Amino acid sequence: MLIAQITDLHVRPRGLPAYRVSETNRMVARAVAHLIALDPRPDLVLVSGDLTDCGLREEYEELRGLLARLPMPVLVVPGNHDRRETMRETLPAAWMPGATGTFVQYTIEDHPVRLIALDTLVAGASHGALCTERLGFLERALAGGDGRPTLVFMHHPPFACGLVHMDEIRLLDGEAPFRRLIAGETCIERILCGHHHRPIVTRYAGTIAQIAPSVTHQVAFDLTPEHEGALVFEPPAYLLHRYAPETGIVSHMVYVEAFDGPYPFVLDAAYPGQH
Repeated sequence: MLIAQITDLHVRPRGLPAYRVSETNRMVARAVAHLIALDPRPDLVLVSGDLTDCGLREEYEELRGLLARLPMPVLVVPGNHDRRETMRETLPAAWMPGATGTFVQYTIEDHPVRLIALDTLVAGASHGALCTERLGFLERALAGGDGRPTLVFMHHPPFACGLVHMDEIRLLDGEAPFRRLIAGETCIERILCGHHHRPIVTRYAGTIAQIAPSVTHQVAFDLTPEHEGALVFEPPAYLLHRYAPETGIVSHMVYVEAFDGPYPFVLDAAYPGQH
């Protein structure tokens, strides 16, 4: 099974860039074309938050048109740049199936890997949270899995990574009980996140937590404590998660940009591995 994870699209009303310089709609269109051209194609696409830049109806309408080109199922969760009510009103219900309560979260059971979508959005804030209701949903979803391989996907990462300005707005409220729930389950293959606009991976509560880079702009890499954050145009990219029973999840970072090549490996006569 192949699962593509794209994140932090920051779609804008037509003709407007994000942050005055990032042509996000154009870059999302390129990412969609790249996904369609993959061989083999992903079985589904996860979008781990910040679907739009300001949560405007016009932005969701643009997003709907862009992602509707994908021939495989699309599943979404909100990020801090999104608005739940406008998402529900504008996007297809099939992109958030079963998300009928207060929060946009749901469980998908009909694949070799179970998928649990978590809503970490705090309205009016940049950081993430998991309240008692959301943690209760996660606990029930995990309990109903019968030990099957499971992916949890959400927007805000639950761990600090050293990018100080991003760590200040990661998953803050509810992180400790979330960690306890995750640590109690051996079936969780990955926790998949967005938000940081960088490829980052760590061990977390006995599993692997992974942040996908953005398909638009990236966050500048700077681990100095005084860094206040900036965006850079490093290559847009996404994660492609391959599941097989014998390996579990193996994740690849795939660049959207076109590069020179491919060129064949023509070995020099002095190569020591030749017989």
